[in-house]
Amino acid sequence: MVAAHPDDETIGAGAFLRLMHRPVLVHVTDGAPRDMRDAAANGFESRAAYAETRRRELLESLRAGGIDPAEAVSLGYVDQEASLHLAELARQLADLLRRLGVDSIFTHAYEGGHPDHDAAAFAVHAACRLMPAESRPRVVEYTSYHSRGGRMETGVFLPEGGRREVVMKLDGEGRARKERMVACYRTQRRVLQYFGCAEERFRPAPEYDFAAPPHAGPLFYEQFDLGMTAARWSELAQGAREDLRLP
Repeated sequence: MVAAHPDDETIGAGAFLRLMHRPVLVHVTDGAPRDMRDAAANGFESRAAYAETRRRELLESLRAGGIDPAEAVSLGYVDQEASLHLAELARQLADLLRRLGVDSIFTHAYEGGHPDHDAAAFAVHAACRLMPAESRPRVVEYTSYHSRGGRMETGVFLPEGGRREVVMKLDGEGRARKERMVACYRTQRRVLQYFGCAEERFRPAPEYDFAAPPHAGPLFYEQFDLGMTAARWSELAQGAREDLRLP
């Protein structure tokens, strides 16, 4: 499972993770933006301390969910900056996938919710393309968030050609467990209040054109000062595709 930040795995697939036998978790970023706004709002005086706390919250959340990962790897990119390293990130993931020999990989959909989410999606798809066709894992998506009429929509996918979804309904015990997992991310309470714990959704990943916007109109992250726009993202994705020599 490849997630952009600590907490994305729980938001999108916390209940499903418990069904996996010793899953491998890969986080693209350390969850700590360089600008320190989030860190300072949570009482931290350094980015490193904030990143360390987010890592501890991840491990606490996994324990609360009864999840024993085989590995929980952080690639250590700075939060909000993964899209500046797309080719490098894809190569790192390809090397990891070759070592692990996995047959399925779960990650974000390409939806313009957060540039790090989209970077994770790009890197997973590109990493698979760098592997021989016979050994490529299948890519499955879980939900995050995106823009719907300028507002954040969570827990569902953007429409994508009628692709079949699997909806995992959580019973009372499952919801309570996922709520305990979410509650471990104390530094993220302000954002996590917008995400439900009643169900999880998955679908086979489509073939994206990452150099084109994921939907018409402004992307959700363009409302914020994250140093990224749809036009800039398209340039970076095209440049990474050329660097990786992908069609």
